[in-house]
Amino acid sequence: MGIENLDRIFHPRSIAVVGASERQGSLGDVLMRNLIECGFSGALHPIHPRHKIIHGRPARAAITDLDPGVDLAVLAVPIDQVPGIIKGCAAVGVGGAVIISAGGKEIGEDGRQMEKAIQDAAGASGLRIVGPNCVGILCSSARLSASFAVQMPRPGKIAFLSQSGAICTAVLDLSIKEHMGFSHFVNLGDMLDVDFGDMIDYLAGERDVASILMYVENLTHFRKFMSAARAVSRVKPIIALKAGRTRAGALAASSHTGALAGEDAVYDAAFQRAGILRVKTFEELFDCAELLAKQPRPKGPGLAIITNAGGLGVMAVDALSDYGHEPARLREDTLEKLNAELPPFWSKRNPIDMLGDATTEQFCRVVDICLKAGEIDGLLIMTAPQAMTESSAVAAALIDRLRGSFRPVITAWVGGAYMQEGRDIFNRAGIATFDTPERAVRAFINIYRHGRNSQVLQQIPSRLNSRLEFDCRAARRMVAEKLTAGSLMLSEPDAKILLALYGIPVNSAHKAATREAAQKIADDLGFPVVMKINSRDIFHKSEARCVCLDLNNQTQVGEAYDLIRSNAERYNPVAAVEGVSIQPMLGRADYELILGARKDRDFGPVVLFGMGGIYTEVLADRAIAFPPLNRLLARRLMQQTRVYRLLEGYRGTPPADLEGLETLLIRLAQLVTDIAEIEEIDINPLFVKGDTLCALDARVLLKPAALPGPLHLVISPYPAQDETHLKTAAGVDIFVRPIRPEDAPLLEAFFDSLSPRSVYLRFYTPLKSLPPYMLARFTQIDYDREIALVALPEAHADETLLGVARVINEANQKRAEFSVVVGDAWQGKGIGAALLKRCLDIAGERGLENVWGLVLAGNTQMLALGRKMGFTLKKVPDAGEYELIMDLKR
Repeated sequence: MGIENLDRIFHPRSIAVVGASERQGSLGDVLMRNLIECGFSGALHPIHPRHKIIHGRPARAAITDLDPGVDLAVLAVPIDQVPGIIKGCAAVGVGGAVIISAGGKEIGEDGRQMEKAIQDAAGASGLRIVGPNCVGILCSSARLSASFAVQMPRPGKIAFLSQSGAICTAVLDLSIKEHMGFSHFVNLGDMLDVDFGDMIDYLAGERDVASILMYVENLTHFRKFMSAARAVSRVKPIIALKAGRTRAGALAASSHTGALAGEDAVYDAAFQRAGILRVKTFEELFDCAELLAKQPRPKGPGLAIITNAGGLGVMAVDALSDYGHEPARLREDTLEKLNAELPPFWSKRNPIDMLGDATTEQFCRVVDICLKAGEIDGLLIMTAPQAMTESSAVAAALIDRLRGSFRPVITAWVGGAYMQEGRDIFNRAGIATFDTPERAVRAFINIYRHGRNSQVLQQIPSRLNSRLEFDCRAARRMVAEKLTAGSLMLSEPDAKILLALYGIPVNSAHKAATREAAQKIADDLGFPVVMKINSRDIFHKSEARCVCLDLNNQTQVGEAYDLIRSNAERYNPVAAVEGVSIQPMLGRADYELILGARKDRDFGPVVLFGMGGIYTEVLADRAIAFPPLNRLLARRLMQQTRVYRLLEGYRGTPPADLEGLETLLIRLAQLVTDIAEIEEIDINPLFVKGDTLCALDARVLLKPAALPGPLHLVISPYPAQDETHLKTAAGVDIFVRPIRPEDAPLLEAFFDSLSPRSVYLRFYTPLKSLPPYMLARFTQIDYDREIALVALPEAHADETLLGVARVINEANQKRAEFSVVVGDAWQGKGIGAALLKRCLDIAGERGLENVWGLVLAGNTQMLALGRKMGFTLKKVPDAGEYELIMDLKR
């Protein structure tokens, strides 16, 4: 349901507490007291069937006794009463309900049935539900504590989302101790309705939210979650602790791919693709929260370490090294300034060890120098108990210097009770402080990595050298035939036929059912050849000793046939054996890789890349990613593996064809995008020698799919169905298609061709160029959330953009904003009208109800186009612009 009515939950004007009470210690009493004592200023309605006054407020017997339009209901009653109350809420137009009551799906089948009854009671009313089985919600700006938490958070800019009530209250308690501020605390509980995706979307529009922390046990509506996270993480950091990292994900997998792409690895890949920083421990989550709450983001990894204890500096450097970084290299002018302030025996490098007798004044002067040094991205200031250094005095003296620094500054006052006063001083001043160098470094690097990953996700991918062709129809036909025949595991020859339909080079395998047939095929192919068992029941052929290499004559082929059949019988006596497969022997590879894909039960298809061969699972050098892929995403997938360093060329071995590998991964990703019935694909090994790439072995497992391709993907792919060829009203032939990430250079050239007036009419500001972040924003779109079409001349469709039109969904997924711009040389030829009409047609097909846009009064061409297309024009009061509105439900 998106964010519908969520504002009525977090900024309510009126609240009904169902189960309100004055009995001390009861849940209803705690809820009422929290709402009153935390300063909620709206109307508060206690609901109780037997009491007339509760906490000085008139009580009603039932929620249906209230006037319609209450914003929020908080339910603290036994769960068997909840469906009836929810039905009453829906009847009187309540906006949302927080169900504190436990007894939902966490107790099993009875609980699942109860939750279904609650859903049925809400029906299509638009009533939003948080919970059941939750602590409740808190919102600082609304002075709202609709929860039984014992404290209200300090005001701040971090929102915390959690499935666990205990984690919620623990973080709240710690935040108050550490003087951290939060905007929201939301315990989602069983997520009957409102889930992580909804909350991320909602918090994107909350001005008092700068970052989002999450404690995740499981997700729901995975595509919605990924869509929301990918959109919001561009502008607000999202950090997640995903519990259950060690659960076995694919122990019974039938392929290397299935075994390597386990559940936790899939979550890692999902969070990375969505721009979410994943942390592993509660301590790490809280440390990131503290740094986000108190400090600016680092622009680089260059950390200056200032300390009066050499050992602490060494520990900090070791911690940096663990993350692949070194301390900032100090420039000569910085070193000269430090030399002037410090005794002769200071360390003369970073870490800046000022020695154990460092004074408060020296700390202050060194910090001043480092704050002004351009080579430094962040400061870590540390001290240990020393007789010559009063740690609390140092902390107090540094406060004014550190406040307002545009670089992040973190401190580590290392020790016990003696150092606590210094840590308290920093906490009260809003400066992040930790008790060990390792924690401080880890928090700094985590926040830096998040920013770095966000930048990487916005890089512009290169275009492919040529358009990729796929025989999707033949592939679907083949898969349908196999499923009809009950052949879920394709033989190696059949698997290679399927791969070849998508342009993946294979070493063709020829089936031989008898010894004589094998000898004839080998003779026809030419020696040497490779022979393998042809059986759907023997997955790991090498393990079964059913592979024979470098066969050079018919005698060897015949002997190998007998040996393979014998070994297969011993390995699996009940295996269905169709004979053997014969293929040419390609010689020694420079590298052996594994490429594969498997369908995760939650996230859909994932693509795998790594080191292949018989030691694949032992070495476990692999990375996974989600389709669809482009060149940049494919290269990034490869770069996450150790084998990538070898593929670049190593000690006389030439580099592999990296662009060819990118293309291969794109083709594989497209195959699992189009064919939803593919459960697993295993290409192992992929032969790599010079420019030659070839699948030597392949296996494909099929399974009937609940959703057709590409609806089974967790990330919306390029909507090829929206491509069309049009002739404008002025007779111009154009090719209209959705925008692609690779179009950034075309869009940049298009912008540069616009006149200053055209730029101003589109952007309302005199932009001289499109900065990289805008290019990424305009080309790397979420096709579920945005319609962006470009027009190109039919004659040379890949060379010039003529115009661009967009329809961008609002968070409620019902309204959308449109825009359109046409190159100056192509205006007045019907291109803008053709683009906008096509956008509106697609918007209608997707169920959007209303499209609007703002147009400057001076943009007479656009106003005329709006009238012609049926938009309603409304003058915006006190502004030189019109709002154009179209109701798509007509």
